[in-house]
Amino acid sequence: MDRPSLNILLIEDNPGDARLIREMLADTPNADVRLESVGRLSQGLERLAAGGIDIVLLDLSLPDSQGLETCRTVRGEDADVVVIVLTGFDDVDAGAQAVQEGAQDYLVKGKVDGALLMRSIRYAMERQQMLRQLKALSVTDELTGLYNRRGLTMSGEQVRRLARRLGQEVYLLFMDLDGLKGINDTLGHGEGDRALRDLGALLKFTFRDSDVIARIGGDEFVVLGTARSAEAARTTRDRLLSGLQHYNQRPDARYELSVSAGIVTCGPAENLSIDEMLSRADALMYSQKRERRGGSGSWEAVR
Repeated sequence: MDRPSLNILLIEDNPGDARLIREMLADTPNADVRLESVGRLSQGLERLAAGGIDIVLLDLSLPDSQGLETCRTVRGEDADVVVIVLTGFDDVDAGAQAVQEGAQDYLVKGKVDGALLMRSIRYAMERQQMLRQLKALSVTDELTGLYNRRGLTMSGEQVRRLARRLGQEVYLLFMDLDGLKGINDTLGHGEGDRALRDLGALLKFTFRDSDVIARIGGDEFVVLGTARSAEAARTTRDRLLSGLQHYNQRPDARYELSVSAGIVTCGPAENLSIDEMLSRADALMYSQKRERRGGSGSWEAVR
């Protein structure tokens, strides 16, 4: 017997909701799927470990797990599986946050029909396929393991589309590692490479898994992500500053890591390309760098 196009695991403890999902899939024309259903997260994890599941439809309120930790646990069990979160009317924010944690999409119970469910599944599969293709392409920076310029462009476009659909802001934080030439000249290029790797590791530790982090030039780094508002996006500067301060408190540090940075935001109604956002953030960063040399500065950039 041929394997169906998609094997779907529904983790849902409400029998009524589980029955509706099953009926939607059964009534959808040309839906070549096989649905399995369990009522507890522990059962879902056991089934995932056995392999062969393409998509998880995941309720965030289960008898043995609640909230975003449910999504994180599933992603931790199988980072390759597509996750679509199911939320209630009063829990839409949790769905949006789950997408930022790595889920491909979310649906609100009571507002879903068969067509919307299949559209969400197709979108989620396409997004996951794109992520798999990124791994296979030359999109990473060899020194730091971050995305390179090509990876930023490809993955960043997905972030922009997702933000528009969720009605959220996109932010782009552009930064330049200060003093790299001095490190290379006085301590050697090996130490300069170490500084670049350390900054890359710091950015991965500081920002979310759903954020796109890239090294796009010799000493130039970018973080691109989503936020609920422009003000929330600007708090990324505080996270970066806190991470740098923590790093520089190490007793064995031979130098301080320091960056100049500019941040720009793009609302859901705007249509700035990633290149345009890069250009504006780059200009802000260099403007702030010049102001610092003149004894002034602005928190449009981070020191």
